[in-house]
Amino acid sequence: MQRRHTREELAELKLRRLLIHNQNLNAQLDVPRLPVSEASRELIDFCSGTHDPLLPSIWGPVKEDPFTPLKKKWACCNI
Repeated sequence: MQRRHTREELAELKLRRLLIHNQNLNAQLDVPRLPVSEASRELIDFCSGTHDPLLPSIWGPVKEDPFTPLKKKWACCNI
């Protein structure tokens, strides 16, 4: 059978929960932040400097696509 908590015990439990929550919030304050302008600049630099074979219009004429499956002479269909 479960016994009822006294007011002091409930206050202690509430205080413990608040202290844990406060510790979590303080830990989040220590996480390094990056301004949006800097993050977007890094993303733009990465996208413009990294070759993507799926975007041939950006990188010039189409070359052999490494992602296309090998073509067979005859198409087979199983029913």
